[in-house]
Amino acid sequence: MTNYLKKIALVLLLIGFTACKGEKESTTEEPAPKPIKVYKKNGISVKAYDYSGLEYFLTKENDTTYVVNFWATWCVPCIEELPHFEKLNAKYKDDKVKVILVSLDMPKMVENKLLPFIKENQLKSEVLYLRDPDANSWIPKVDSTWSGAIPATLIYNRDTRRFFEQSFSYEELEKEVSLIK
Repeated sequence: MTNYLKKIALVLLLIGFTACKGEKESTTEEPAPKPIKVYKKNGISVKAYDYSGLEYFLTKENDTTYVVNFWATWCVPCIEELPHFEKLNAKYKDDKVKVILVSLDMPKMVENKLLPFIKENQLKSEVLYLRDPDANSWIPKVDSTWSGAIPATLIYNRDTRRFFEQSFSYEELEKEVSLIK
């Protein structure tokens, strides 16, 4: 084979390789939206989103199972079940399961109640703050069956989406995640 033909073969090989690489599914994920505010106090910070920003965390289509709990520091059943979410987060920290705790506290409570609560209870799960006063608009977008009562939990992945308007024991929560994961 002449040098000319070798060069053409090499160019064709490189073109084919580049085309094949371009056909692979992209593994990069769209970055999270910019929060409307970041609350900070004593080394703890929480990102605040309106519903359009939070929706990003409720609709991911990747190979991870998401456990999204809606709660507030003033909700006794919410506080009672938070250790179950933290235990689940610790158990699956090396798997493709992600726990997100979405606080529905009032804006005036974030710095004086929510941030100290996160610090005192050493929450390791990601905590986001939903700062969107139009609950009548966003509640049915989370799930059409949701009355708005908390605690409420959305467990989803790319194939399955389940919503629960209830408190969980650890066993119940772990069972639901294992059914979807």
